[in-house]
Amino acid sequence: MNSRPYDVAIIGGGLVGLATARALLEASPRCALVVLEAEPRVAAHQSGRNSGVIHSGLYYRPGSLKARTCVEGRQALYRFLEEQQIPHERCGKLVIATSARELPILADLERRGHINGLRGLRWVRAEEIPEYEPHARGQAALWVPETGITDYTLVAQALVRVIGERGGEVRTSARVFGVHRARREIIAETTAGEITCRVLVGCAGLQADRIARLCGLHPELRIIPFRGEYYELIPERRSLVRNLIYPVPDPELPFLGVHFTRRVDGRVEVGPNAVLALKREGYARWSISARDVGEMLAFSGFWRLIRRYGRAGVREMVLSFSRRAFARALARLVPEVREQDLRPAASGVRAQAVDPSGRLVDDFRLLEAERMVHVLNAPSPAATAALRIGQIVAARVLAQLEER
Repeated sequence: MNSRPYDVAIIGGGLVGLATARALLEASPRCALVVLEAEPRVAAHQSGRNSGVIHSGLYYRPGSLKARTCVEGRQALYRFLEEQQIPHERCGKLVIATSARELPILADLERRGHINGLRGLRWVRAEEIPEYEPHARGQAALWVPETGITDYTLVAQALVRVIGERGGEVRTSARVFGVHRARREIIAETTAGEITCRVLVGCAGLQADRIARLCGLHPELRIIPFRGEYYELIPERRSLVRNLIYPVPDPELPFLGVHFTRRVDGRVEVGPNAVLALKREGYARWSISARDVGEMLAFSGFWRLIRRYGRAGVREMVLSFSRRAFARALARLVPEVREQDLRPAASGVRAQAVDPSGRLVDDFRLLEAERMVHVLNAPSPAATAALRIGQIVAARVLAQLEER
């Protein structure tokens, strides 16, 4: 069926898509807007399958879009959580160096944190670590007080309410399978009928590159899915962790390493690893999509990725198949953790953009075209930064609307 024409249609009902809709309606209250989500509910993938951490902005290269949007987005998110009365805590986290070779990397993280505007950072000597986390050990640590926790599914649901209150629409079970231009408009063919709009926005996460190509664009980047597998501490061992405990990350990789995360409901999750997934929405180890595998094998950047990061990939696979190895990795931070303390928890899949040279794209990436704005890469900390990313995307959309 044909619908009334919209000013803006947003493909993707995750946090970035919903935040973009909110920002557009704030800046232009009369904007006729619809969000199209393929699944029966919003935040079905990355936005609702993460660790719930509100990132501080510690890790990101100063001046990068990640660094700027994380710090600004975190502040906006804390305000939104208060306004919407969503459970959250500004609990802080401890980043621990467990070897002498990690100390310079930890010092560089402290430097980056100060440049990025973090407040309250504190270098923690080895003997002081138990004051923050009684069961943790290491050679030194960095205390990051602005880190927090929340439930991002509740954040997404609150954004849907706000969008509805301001006159916008969110349609679920509306998968886009075709896009074409008609005179001065764009028509999106969806499983819920045709949608006509003046400007189309792609915030499709795991399908971001495919949606861009469906729109006639030719991004060089490809989404390669990485599954993050979690365990959680059994209830009687949750007391091993007060809040959040992280290792010093490998500076060559955009993944943070397995860590401990207390959730707002009291559970303590551990993980994730980062193992190549054989399906973009492949949350189980044996989930396979012939289409997804075929596209990966046909992409030259995939083979360069394997050559570049193959050794790290093997380490992550070991963690996937061995609970004992997972426990050993965690015991570097909290020596009392044992294999029997862990039970399986939910997994997530990260949409990681890879360029033709095989490099993991380390920053958010936007692509503009006539009557279109696409978010091609929005990995962590996109959940934390979503409200700020939404403002940036909305500004570009409004600029296009004003030109027409």
